[in-house]
Amino acid sequence: MRPFDYIVFDFDGTIAESGPGIMACAREAVLRLGYPEPDVATLRRFIGPPLYNMFREAIGMDDETAQTAVKYYRERYGVIGMFEATIYEGITPMLRALKREGVYLAVASGKPDGFLKKIIDHFGLTEYFSEIRGSSPDNRSGDKAALLRSVLPADVDLSRVCMVGDRCFDIDSGKAVGVYTVAVGYGYGSKEEFEASGADKICETVKDLQSCLLGDVSVGEGRFISFEGTDGCGKSTQIKRVAEYYRSRGYEIVMTREPGGCPISERIREIILSLDSMGMSAECEALLYAASRIEHVKRVILPALDEGKIVLCDRFLDSSIVYQGAGRELGVEFVRQINAAAEKIARPDVTLLFEIDRSLAKTRVNNRTAPDRLELEKEEFYERIAVAYDRLATAEPERIRRIDASKDVETVYRSVLTALNEIKG
Repeated sequence: MRPFDYIVFDFDGTIAESGPGIMACAREAVLRLGYPEPDVATLRRFIGPPLYNMFREAIGMDDETAQTAVKYYRERYGVIGMFEATIYEGITPMLRALKREGVYLAVASGKPDGFLKKIIDHFGLTEYFSEIRGSSPDNRSGDKAALLRSVLPADVDLSRVCMVGDRCFDIDSGKAVGVYTVAVGYGYGSKEEFEASGADKICETVKDLQSCLLGDVSVGEGRFISFEGTDGCGKSTQIKRVAEYYRSRGYEIVMTREPGGCPISERIREIILSLDSMGMSAECEALLYAASRIEHVKRVILPALDEGKIVLCDRFLDSSIVYQGAGRELGVEFVRQINAAAEKIARPDVTLLFEIDRSLAKTRVNNRTAPDRLELEKEEFYERIAVAYDRLATAEPERIRRIDASKDVETVYRSVLTALNEIKG
């Protein structure tokens, strides 16, 4: 039996690490009104409680000045501050698993309702919640208990409800309504305030929270994304950008590469790419790639996917199909046969193919490092690779998404995000 049927989350410090944006906006509001610059400890007090109260209590403003400070705060927050946040790592897979299990999820936050909904939508979390409710713009009291009640169905069984938050205000609201309360230690509160408020449980990490809310239910499988293209196409740069994107949205990320990714596979990589291996037979090269891949899959990729993580892999089986199958002219069937063990247990959910003119790719490669053994191949070799990549993308358009890699980094990145956001699940 799952622990709860209804779970209500606070937002700041519980779902999102939003402190940087909140503190920056509070600082600017204080300085605009001519007060001395607050120290970090004072600014941290603004995370969680109602703003109006904090400008009065933490800064010492009178009622009218505090109202003006809130206005200045929201001017910056509505443009910049609300997006100066990241979703805590592991939160999104947990929400996805809870939603899959049929749990009613909601957010009750003292943050203004309009800002709250925009932020949650920005980070791609709206689909997980049945209700999202923030405070009204003129709400000074920050009645969290009233917010909590407002997001719950009228006939709810309170014994099946859990309130999750990172401050005493969240725990107090849960107690006032009569529901189970969980305090999270990774946010902005302290163990002392949780104990004083009588929290039913304290979860120090997101992993602890997952165990508490999911019980023995798994967070589910992760996502496997591979990046393909010839050297110089810019895929390594884009992998880093994609990793930052998913981390900011609460996913756990594993960045890896082929050949390589784990100790044995990295040793094989050294052999394959070393100039000392010039003259290696095509068959030997293909078999070394296959050996490296199965070790990589079993040691790195599968364990990460089983834990609900997103795996970003620089090259996978498609590279062997085009480089050894076509480039070395060993044939696609031979390559698939020697990689059957790896392909059976791990296949990318989506592959981004970075397409670029060969001359531009060569210029990029020549401007960075000394070429490895494969980069010294003749042009006919790379012509066969380009044709093979095109055939793969034509045959599997649902998995393989073409990216024009000849553009500038930002334009390519936007194309990458568009392709990834088209993939659901």
